[in-house]
Amino acid sequence: MGNYRVILSGGGTGGHIYPAIALANELKRRYPDAEFLFVGAKDRMEMEKVPQAGYKIEGLWITGLQRKLTLKNLMFPFKLISSLLKSRKIVSQFKPDVVIGTGGFASGPLLQVASGRGIPCVLQEQNSYAGITNKLLKDKVAKICVAYDGMEKFFPTTKIVKTGNPVREDLVNMKVTGSKAKAFFRLDPEKKMVLILGGSLGARRINQLIEKELEYFASKDLQVVWQCGKLYFEQYKKYTTENVKVFDFLNKMDFAYAAADYIISRSGAGSVSELCIVGKPTIFIPSPNVAEDHQTKNALALVARNAALMLRETELDEKFETVFSDLHQSKEKQEELGVNLKNEAMPNATKHIADEIEKLLNALNT
Repeated sequence: MGNYRVILSGGGTGGHIYPAIALANELKRRYPDAEFLFVGAKDRMEMEKVPQAGYKIEGLWITGLQRKLTLKNLMFPFKLISSLLKSRKIVSQFKPDVVIGTGGFASGPLLQVASGRGIPCVLQEQNSYAGITNKLLKDKVAKICVAYDGMEKFFPTTKIVKTGNPVREDLVNMKVTGSKAKAFFRLDPEKKMVLILGGSLGARRINQLIEKELEYFASKDLQVVWQCGKLYFEQYKKYTTENVKVFDFLNKMDFAYAAADYIISRSGAGSVSELCIVGKPTIFIPSPNVAEDHQTKNALALVARNAALMLRETELDEKFETVFSDLHQSKEKQEELGVNLKNEAMPNATKHIADEIEKLLNALNT
């Protein structure tokens, strides 16, 4: 039997969306007759990215709780009730055999409804510090796929499977050479390149740093590929030159990673998983504005294994040039970080999670 019905729910950021799409692709490969439905949050980027990947999506009227008292927080109970009612309707009409939650607000109401009806559910926790939605659902799901050790402090040990985080297929099977990738960005293949990643929307503090350090990079004869994010592109596109390429969004991530000699990045779970597979010397600048400061915890887990460097936003002005210069001058340090980072990679994560889902589906037929 292969005509299963699968709901995948998660979103808000690329870190929740791309793993869900990678999983859907893998399950579709195994079960070509299966039907898939995504459930996301209305007005968030999944409503655009999921249809681009060829899947149907339904949107819930849901947002997270803000840290301070705002009108949005006062609306939260209404949004939650609305989302639970719509989730009931979706589950009743679609009749899924299994439901997969990859984190984000939308997965909460949907998995709450599905698990309450006895439908097997799988959670995918991407960070080293569990998100609130997943912590609330932990007793109701069949399996919890994680990317870090020590997750039994959040979840029941019997449900945890360490799989890693799914990443885009083009990165796992990366075939682009560095020189070809540099040519793609119209860069000099003989010069080293720094890749700046601030996430799909952009990171204000990282952009401010790079603007300030462009002369410093030039003094080191370095080229820069700078993904400044959609929110900031109008402000920073003026810095594009022969040696500096500014983008709002990078569609060809395999080329960007292949061309890079150094990477400066946020440390969201998706980025960390991709960078482990890429294995290039990386400086993480965690966002301090995320739940439970999980980006700092993700980065520190790698720093502890001598697999990456980390700078907090508050340290950038005084420490960035010193830390970068030390790295730039030491071939040994570059190689050591790259090798150790690659050792942390879990390139078969998508297959492992699909295996766990397959076990649940097989159990339905016994």
